[in-house]
Amino acid sequence: MRPFRFWGNADPTGGSDLATVVANARRAEAAGFAGLVWPDHLVGLHATLPLLTAVVATTERLRVMPFVLNSGLRHPAVAAQELATIDVLSGGRLDVAVGGGWNKPEYDAIGIPFPAPGVRVDILTETIDILEGCFAEGPFSYAGTHFRITDYDAGPRPAQRPRPPLCIGGGGKRMLTLAGRRADIVGLAPRTITGRDGRIASEPYSFTFAGTEEKIGWIRDAAGERFADLELNIYPSGGPLVITDDPEPEARKYVDRAREAAGVELSVQDVLDSPHVYVGPLPFLVDKLTKLRERLGISSFMLGGVEPATPLVRALAGK
Repeated sequence: MRPFRFWGNADPTGGSDLATVVANARRAEAAGFAGLVWPDHLVGLHATLPLLTAVVATTERLRVMPFVLNSGLRHPAVAAQELATIDVLSGGRLDVAVGGGWNKPEYDAIGIPFPAPGVRVDILTETIDILEGCFAEGPFSYAGTHFRITDYDAGPRPAQRPRPPLCIGGGGKRMLTLAGRRADIVGLAPRTITGRDGRIASEPYSFTFAGTEEKIGWIRDAAGERFADLELNIYPSGGPLVITDDPEPEARKYVDRAREAAGVELSVQDVLDSPHVYVGPLPFLVDKLTKLRERLGISSFMLGGVEPATPLVRALAGK
């Protein structure tokens, strides 16, 4: 089995000052986190790449990863230069998660067209091609549907060769098939449904252990012989991690949110059993993550805030 890797949020509040970001990063490093992540959104948050640069500049071991870089918001050659710069400055402590974008309101807010899902996956696929071309040695050309590159000799080259680890994730078969074929790290997410007033909720089966097991089967089929080399990652889409001796009230919050947002009916036990929910006493959570690694091969966990997750990370780091 792979050793556990735990990831926390790079910014405790979404708009912290530098001193708070640095203190959070140093706490994560001391507690045994593998690295810190930050999303790539335009509304109300620090920009991901400058924030992650601050993290690597003030730590010695901690890795960083944009989770996830939106391929619809910047040209992939521009993204490659910025990512390679972080990798060089950090001495090779960058992982790269890239996705197709999902948050239509931020596209609308700045007047960028929001393509259909299939087009977004096509743009993501071309983005991955171009990132790899930019990270490789020598000039390259590329002729895609959405991007064209002509004799471009990119720089700087990343410190990690042939490139930083690539993470691709999703909840649907097409995205997870792409991830199985191209990624080093595969992120498991529940599929979503849009309910009342455009609000989004997890599709019930996709949120469960059995649904997660099905998704891993898709990845295995796509990856073939390279499946054993993949790292499987999962994140708490069911709400923030909460260490508590009385988990039912926290679980019921998610039950109520799912019902109100999209008419989805889940039981408290459905929520507590989900691979995407980390709520309960510390020994229960230690056992739950251990079993997810043993039974499904998931060894990489997004845990959200550094401070609330620190007891769990201290209990499992290095195992």
